[in-house]
Amino acid sequence: MFSCRILLVFLLLCILGIDVASTTSAKIGKGYSLISIENAPNGGLVGLLQVKQKNNIYGSDIPLLQLYVKHETGTRLRVHITDAKKQRWEVPYNLLPREKPPALKKISGRSLKDSYTPKAKEYAGSELIFTYTTDPFTFSVKRKSNGQTLFDSRSEESDPYSDLVFKDQYLEISTKLPKDASLYGLGENTQPHGIKLYPNDPYTLYTTDISAINLNADLYGSHPVYMDLRNVNGEASAHAVLLLNSNGMDVFYRGNSLTYKVIGGVFDFSFFSGPTPLSVVDQYTAFIGRPAAMPYWAFGFHQCRWGYHNLSVVEEVVESYKKAKIPLDVIWNDDDHMDGHKDFTLNPTNYPRPKLLAFLDKIHARGMKYIVIIDPGIGVNKSYGVYQRGLANDVFIKYGGKPFLAQVWPGALNFPDYLNPKTVEWWGDEIRRFHELVPVDGLWIDMNEASNFCNGLCTLPEGRICPNGTGPGWICCLDCKNVTATKWDDPPYKINASGIQAPIGYKTIATSAYHYNGVLEYDAHSIYGFSQSVATHKALQGLQGKRPFILSRSTFVGSGHYAAHWTGDNKGTWDDLKYSISTMLNFGIFGIPMVGSDICGFYPAPTEELCNRWIELGAFYPFSRDHANFYSPRQELYQWKTVAISARNALGMRYKLLPYLYTLNYEAHTTGAPIARPLFFTFTNETRCYGLSTQFLLGSSLMVSPVLNKGKREVKVLFPPGSWYNVFDMTQVIVSKESHFLTLDAPLHVINVHLYQNAIIPMQRGGLISKEARMTPFTLIVTFPLGATSGEAKGNLFLDEDELPEMKLGSGYSTYVDFYATVSKGMVKVWSDVKENKFALDKGWIIEKVTVLGLKGIGGAFQINIDGNPVDDISKVEFSTTDHKNPDKLEEGRNKMKSVMVDVKGLELPVGKKFAISWEMGIKA
Repeated sequence: MFSCRILLVFLLLCILGIDVASTTSAKIGKGYSLISIENAPNGGLVGLLQVKQKNNIYGSDIPLLQLYVKHETGTRLRVHITDAKKQRWEVPYNLLPREKPPALKKISGRSLKDSYTPKAKEYAGSELIFTYTTDPFTFSVKRKSNGQTLFDSRSEESDPYSDLVFKDQYLEISTKLPKDASLYGLGENTQPHGIKLYPNDPYTLYTTDISAINLNADLYGSHPVYMDLRNVNGEASAHAVLLLNSNGMDVFYRGNSLTYKVIGGVFDFSFFSGPTPLSVVDQYTAFIGRPAAMPYWAFGFHQCRWGYHNLSVVEEVVESYKKAKIPLDVIWNDDDHMDGHKDFTLNPTNYPRPKLLAFLDKIHARGMKYIVIIDPGIGVNKSYGVYQRGLANDVFIKYGGKPFLAQVWPGALNFPDYLNPKTVEWWGDEIRRFHELVPVDGLWIDMNEASNFCNGLCTLPEGRICPNGTGPGWICCLDCKNVTATKWDDPPYKINASGIQAPIGYKTIATSAYHYNGVLEYDAHSIYGFSQSVATHKALQGLQGKRPFILSRSTFVGSGHYAAHWTGDNKGTWDDLKYSISTMLNFGIFGIPMVGSDICGFYPAPTEELCNRWIELGAFYPFSRDHANFYSPRQELYQWKTVAISARNALGMRYKLLPYLYTLNYEAHTTGAPIARPLFFTFTNETRCYGLSTQFLLGSSLMVSPVLNKGKREVKVLFPPGSWYNVFDMTQVIVSKESHFLTLDAPLHVINVHLYQNAIIPMQRGGLISKEARMTPFTLIVTFPLGATSGEAKGNLFLDEDELPEMKLGSGYSTYVDFYATVSKGMVKVWSDVKENKFALDKGWIIEKVTVLGLKGIGGAFQINIDGNPVDDISKVEFSTTDHKNPDKLEEGRNKMKSVMVDVKGLELPVGKKFAISWEMGIKA
């Protein structure tokens, strides 16, 4: 009897279209008809769509929609669809600045009768063409240069998806895709199959505090954008599609189609034409905001741990790194420094302010930095000034007219509403007050999905202390009741939240709570961390006129303009080591290039071998930090002798490469280019690179190939065509005629890092702190194809006063240098072109050495010119040559040519002056 009742209820729900499982493939409705279209006042097209056949599955259809289409730039097309009669929620235009669509028109029955139905038309821009049909309304986006269809919303009889669906709490649209398209993006999630999207894997976007060990689940950030890379007859082209919508959504990728199922907001698509992966990210970040400029020290190594119980432990960690001769730039505190886990406080016993200030004076004098964590939740406490000032300024998210009550580490708390201008002002003032208490160098904003240890509507318990200080701090101790009475807490369509179709208010703010101006948490949930990043960035910029450094766990479209990101709570496992590469590469595509994972894993204890391999890889993350859990054993890099050796090797190379990494930071800030990027960004026509998730590039030319498996002392590496030089031993070279895998030796302390031909990268001597390493002389590494008799190489270098707020030329505190090299007609020439030379000259930087790889030999006729004037005294200049060789035991691809590495030492070339050096190549016998 009980089971019969369940069946009857289920059938009734299906008939009414309520609470049907989200995985259903049944089609919904007949779509919409385009009943009018005209030129928009600000350019583009504006049209009216009318529903063809109403139904009540997931709620009532919105009968009339406004369509707005515009080529906003030569490479970006916007398609915006919303309710024609009523304003709907969109990502706030002040939070993510962009052009507004035309205002909604008043529509009467008479105006509908006067509407007309146009024939199928197209609307062409310089790179993209928008084509539409009228009944049912569908649209496609094509590439103008070759007619390739990039997006096609048609639903045919045999397709498992609907035509356009637009209800208050359910929006659906799909696109057809070629089966051989390679898709990337749609995060944040941990992808076990690698960087490429995998057909029929779930892709749910809704910011959630579940750890990164959960595969194929919605994690901390929401990035509804994908890059589509196609290769037709050996010619590759890429484009991207952004659906700018902050509501929860499922995206179903089937291999030959992709369907969005969204629980609110609007369809606001932007199409970026590319056609290269780099140009796609350039166009995307030009729209959402260029990545934030990072200070130079941020590219040093960072050490953190939840569980540095007192200041003496932190002091011991810093001194132990120094004693072990392992580079360290930044020491972090998790919430151990706080008084009762409360933001903007100090524990007077374990972190007494006078001793902490003395410690900071000491490390600041050395050039080191200090960063602490702050969570968004503000503890409810009558004696807590931060809370009292927040109450007085009415800054908290509300439920039923009162601040919404939740629980995180401090116990009962309220969440600031960063959509409220008063909150942004109050938050900035609290950061200013804290900075006067402790001169921190950056802020780490965590738990900002937002995370809540409780569910529903809660009150403070009577007659007991909550929390009571015993047991795990994440157990809810408030008195709570579920909130499911409203459609905002229990929407008709259930996204696959937390990978289990959890209620969307599960362990977060109740989705019927509201923000400033009545904005529902239901709509604004996934921009909470983003809005906090914006407010925090504004606060830090206003402090001392320094360049902010912010690390945020929760991110959204545009977060990279303000903050860096780490990939959250991972595990100390070989699988997590491997997953970290795909997540890092995805965030480069998302416009957040300053990214890395917790080195050696957040929990539990890593093995010694794993930690060796992880620091070898982590030394080449853009953001390189060791971080561990309160309950894990200590895992600083000096804790094992073998790990210390690997750390000195890998981080030693990182610190030599700091000028290269910092120049990539400038490139990211000005063009959006990822610092760490997939190989297909450089080798776009090489299809074997499309799914490669075990190697990556730093910039366009430096390839990192880590060991990712237990017990291995060799690594299988894909080498695209060309000459590849080992940066740890530049005499070693691999020449690849076509993309193929080679197996290289990789002893425990070795990571394979190779530099590609036709590049020039700047390096310095390195050091234990970036401040010191930065002032050492430069070496230029120039790479030609092995044995080349003609060739070109290029590179660049950006230098600036790295703590100034802006990272740009023209300030008087920056220098940019382009480097060039040629080999032609028996002559080798290396020269520079300098912009804004004063800063580099004032700093006294010099180039002491030029190393040229791949030459046939060296002759004579050496010349140096500086600013066009010949240098007569070259008595200190020394030439030396070393034969290139293949890695030991490597037979495949063995070099049969006699070629040499040429070192030109004893140079004193000012970085701030144009120079040219040349010599006859000669032939190596």
